[in-house]
Amino acid sequence: MTELPHSTIKTRFLIISDTHSRDSLPSLNEPADVAIHCGDLTKGSQLEEFKAAINLLKQINVPIKLVIAGNHDFTLDPPAFQNKIREARRLQDIDPIHIEKVYGYCGQVRELFDHVDVKEKSGIQLLDQGTHYLTLKNGASLTVYASPYTPSFGEWGFQYSAHEGHEFEIGNVDLVMTHGPPRGILDNDESGRRAGCEYLFRSIAQSRPRMHCFGHIHRSWGAKMITWREVISEKPSHLTDIDNGQSTVIKKLSNIKATGHQPSYRTSHCADDVNPLQYGRHTLFVNAAIEGSDDFPTHPAWLVDLDLQRAL
Repeated sequence: MTELPHSTIKTRFLIISDTHSRDSLPSLNEPADVAIHCGDLTKGSQLEEFKAAINLLKQINVPIKLVIAGNHDFTLDPPAFQNKIREARRLQDIDPIHIEKVYGYCGQVRELFDHVDVKEKSGIQLLDQGTHYLTLKNGASLTVYASPYTPSFGEWGFQYSAHEGHEFEIGNVDLVMTHGPPRGILDNDESGRRAGCEYLFRSIAQSRPRMHCFGHIHRSWGAKMITWREVISEKPSHLTDIDNGQSTVIKKLSNIKATGHQPSYRTSHCADDVNPLQYGRHTLFVNAAIEGSDDFPTHPAWLVDLDLQRAL
């Protein structure tokens, strides 16, 4: 996967996730070529929360904004939404008119994102699971695999049982954006346990994209440049297929807590940088969860510079 310098274009990504109904962020005026939102636009999937999230996305000073849902955005998952409606009416006998007023009818949130003012004028693209091909305004080609699905805990949207697993059909792509992390990378939850998905890790290890960005596990905000072993196992694992001696932690939450809050954190891994990313040998993993805790309520957004292939 060797690339010639003249065939690539330096491209800046603004990456956020888990904004949970925020309608503003201090980092939104940062210039970039493409913005990424890795899900959990809302707290409770209410219509007004989605409207606030769309207003936040409109403020981002970027020509194209790629968005996926998260488990909190369950009204975008029709089967999960219908199950929640049935359960609410069974337990509490809630008036369906009230449900529709608060959450909208099935498909209404999708209509918000498909509105011409959102999709065409504001450049906001809500991506379904699968591979998407784009040409950016800077002339770069970008191939993205997107998926909102995470292992189940509780009654939320876009979830699968850890026992049954999920098929992530990731091919030869530049960028993977999922709501949740892969197993073993920036996935420690509040109790310190690994909360990432082993099936997702296997697909990432076989694909080895330039970058994989996600959120979901708030306390594991950070970034790490992974160096892959030369031979990937038949069933890849974070315990066997990462060359930890050659991998680098770019930043983690404890670092930014010690140095004080900043609206965004920058990192660059282009060919002329000190720590360049070699496509096929490295993958940059970014946990971009904005949602914090009482002592650190808002984590920084990420600004990442990478080389992309020039579009034909």
